[in-house]
Amino acid sequence: MTKPVFDRFLYGGDYNPNQWEREVWSEDIELFKESNLNSATINVFSWAKIQPSEEEYDFSELDEIIDMLTKEDYDIVLGTATAALPAWMFKKYPEVGRTDFQGRQHRFGQRHNACPNSLIYQKYARKISEKLAERYGDNENVVCWHVNNEYGGECFCENCEKQFRVWLKNKYKTIDALNKAWNMHFWGHTVYEWDEIVIPNELSEGIDYDNTAFSGISIDYRRFNSDGMLENFKMERDAIRIHDQETPITTNMMGTYKLLDYFKWVKEMDIVSWDNYPAFDTPWSKVAMDHDLMRSLKNQPFMLMEQTPSQQNWQPYNSLKKPGQMRAQSYQTMAHGADTIQFFQLRRTIGACEKFHGAVIAHAGTSDTRVFREITQLGAELKQLDKNILGSDNPTKVGIMFDWDNYWALEYTSGPNKDLKYIDQIHQYYRYFYDQNIPVEFVPMDRDLSKFDLIVAPVLYMVKEGVQERLTEFVKRGGTFVTGFMSGIVDESDNVHLGGYPGPLREMAGIWVEEIDALAPGQSNTIQFKDGEKGVSTLLADVIHLEKAESIANYSSNFYTETPVITKNNYGNGQTFYIGTELNPESLDKVLDMAVESAKVTPILEEKTKLEVITRTNNGSEFYFVLNFTEEELPLPSTFIGATDLLTNEKLKEKTTLKQYDVYVIKKDRE
Repeated sequence: MTKPVFDRFLYGGDYNPNQWEREVWSEDIELFKESNLNSATINVFSWAKIQPSEEEYDFSELDEIIDMLTKEDYDIVLGTATAALPAWMFKKYPEVGRTDFQGRQHRFGQRHNACPNSLIYQKYARKISEKLAERYGDNENVVCWHVNNEYGGECFCENCEKQFRVWLKNKYKTIDALNKAWNMHFWGHTVYEWDEIVIPNELSEGIDYDNTAFSGISIDYRRFNSDGMLENFKMERDAIRIHDQETPITTNMMGTYKLLDYFKWVKEMDIVSWDNYPAFDTPWSKVAMDHDLMRSLKNQPFMLMEQTPSQQNWQPYNSLKKPGQMRAQSYQTMAHGADTIQFFQLRRTIGACEKFHGAVIAHAGTSDTRVFREITQLGAELKQLDKNILGSDNPTKVGIMFDWDNYWALEYTSGPNKDLKYIDQIHQYYRYFYDQNIPVEFVPMDRDLSKFDLIVAPVLYMVKEGVQERLTEFVKRGGTFVTGFMSGIVDESDNVHLGGYPGPLREMAGIWVEEIDALAPGQSNTIQFKDGEKGVSTLLADVIHLEKAESIANYSSNFYTETPVITKNNYGNGQTFYIGTELNPESLDKVLDMAVESAKVTPILEEKTKLEVITRTNNGSEFYFVLNFTEEELPLPSTFIGATDLLTNEKLKEKTTLKQYDVYVIKKDRE
């Protein structure tokens, strides 16, 4: 069990009273009490109000807001307000604005509008963060600092170009090392001075935003951009720490967001927080996967900083959450590791692009709404659960490797198939474990593997220094390893490991790959397992030669008919499975069944069920979250018959069923 960060489940969300007249504030507080909310996230976008000019600060309104929430004993998540710059800063210092991939400098407007390498932006962001901490850091109701908001985007301005050169000097030391890493002799791109390096945008190496002529420089720019924004976060964090050494500090992340290396970021954060906004058709397995990734970043409970009570405003199709869906989705979040449930927003704004984004208090301003009643019910239930669940663990024996360098490099690859996407591949494998109710942890390249029995690494394209050694040791000691096509191809500079694919993984896999065939949409191969079962191969197809491995399945079509497509190799005390193509779900399940059996990994329940079942453990007790996200009415697994549902305090009977979005939380003490 992890020591809980908070004394209770934070249940609240983003609150912007400065958008309203003061008489509305007291109405809000009464509605918050009625709905069982106990926290509010404030001051996220208030820089322009707090600092109306370069030398002027006005905290009077924020003082009132904090006093009001403190008197009512609300926990406060206090934003630093630095996610959107005030107009005066753009007017006086236009260089604070970002330059986009096309080379256009942006003017005042929208948000995420600051160049992360602007010294002017850094000066004033640091200053306002320190002033906020000096003024409110000793308030015991301020339980968390919320730096900036949803860091994201990139800048390609001259400031960034100069700083990029400094970053490269620190990394490569010499220009010769840089030329070698980027393979700059290709196309005669050799550079001889640091100031000959230009940023990889549409005016230079960028073919378009997602494609590049030189992946080495473009991957390094992604690393540089992530590091630069992280330095901004650390700058504000350190300014807060001058006056407040204890209150946890976070910034809200965005799941599998591509541009920031979150595994690197969390080393500088006290607690992970993130914003969960699935679309109307996002598979529930993908939602669960995002939660597991966020928990895995620090391998401890996280904050759900934002979800909508009902609907988004910014997606193409902003469907309402159906009755019971918000509650079930909140419990799914908690089951996968959340110690808070927070919303955007608490009161619906009256104008601009988020006026139709869901809220606890709708435009009608009344508690007589379906959403408000559901919020109230959930709040009452959370009060019963928080002391049991807070800080509890999510034990796992299965690790899925996830790496932002691989994410960037794989999708910059020119060939073999433009439809090859990193998250899609990761999710295909995660979906199997989700369906089997086998808990999963996501594993960065540098994490110790000793606690796992099974490691899965789809499209492990970039094998960096030390990764081969860690995986080899894992398999030799008895672990089961699953990998496949587009794995072991390049080093950290995106240069190919010579000697045959899968490069550093070749000995462990017991195979080598001669060619990689691309299958366009509508094209497929057939495959056949040794037991006669048939399957389908799409997207890519490795032409494989066996060395020490045995074939589990062969291709049964195309010119490589009867050559291996899925292999197994005994290595040390363990086994490596290699999947040389994208399989249809049933065939992938069959292979992963073999890997699970090899690793002796067991599901949470022996009984097969379409219900999602997740456990959190706490001081010898196991808490089972049983959720139905299907459209079917499903029977309660027999192991829970006679147990007590903690949400209703009712005993679960033999013929108990769960309709769509029904939830049970069940406590079992270990024997």
